[in-house]
Amino acid sequence: MLAHYTGQALIDAYDIYQHLMDYWAGTMQDDCYLIAADGWKAETTRIIEVDKKGKERDKGWACDLIPKPLIVARYFAAEQAALEALNAELEAVSACLTELEEEQGGEEGAFAELEKVNKASVAARVKELTRDKGRKTEEGDEELTTLREWLRLNDEESELKRRVKEAEAALDANAYAQYPKLSVGEIKTLVVDDKWLATLEAAVTGEVERVSQSLTGRVKELAERYEAPLPTLTARVDELEARVNRHLERMGFSW
Repeated sequence: MLAHYTGQALIDAYDIYQHLMDYWAGTMQDDCYLIAADGWKAETTRIIEVDKKGKERDKGWACDLIPKPLIVARYFAAEQAALEALNAELEAVSACLTELEEEQGGEEGAFAELEKVNKASVAARVKELTRDKGRKTEEGDEELTTLREWLRLNDEESELKRRVKEAEAALDANAYAQYPKLSVGEIKTLVVDDKWLATLEAAVTGEVERVSQSLTGRVKELAERYEAPLPTLTARVDELEARVNRHLERMGFSW
């Protein structure tokens, strides 16, 4: 890598090489030790944590050589995309809920009569307004509409959370089950191409972008500094000097 980038315009080869050394110290060295000791094997381990009472809790699983995201990206990209779409939908609904609560949270808002905005209190208020038909007003209709909209969004949010949780569990199970099926060739591809080279490529790209941004900033600074040509600046100085001299003459100064 050092030899490849030596002599390249605008790029410091040692800055690029430093990214390799940092990655070697942080991750790649440990991976090589694992491979040297056990061969090209991708074994998962359970993550067990002990709470304050001494009870063990299973917090899932991990694989040091091939992290779960690499398996998901190569073998379950469609499932991951579907999960991300669900999460985006959930975020949108949650944002609508938050916006509605903020808009209607004032003294004259639909939630003014509620101590807490939750499903139980909103449902109770809807029931109260529905039952009290004798005092039906335009304000009451607006409040009822808002509360029912909140309940609809709340139910939609709960359903999306359930679906997200199920999708995450299914994806986790599929990824976990994929490890024993991996061949040595697949493990090498995942480690060398998807993990090592992809990480180094991202680091090099980031370094190039950093240099590019630095150069862009410097060029912009120079452009602003020398925006006016020297003859224009000289003429402006002469004009201001003449103006000052005229003021001094009026004040009685001579030289």
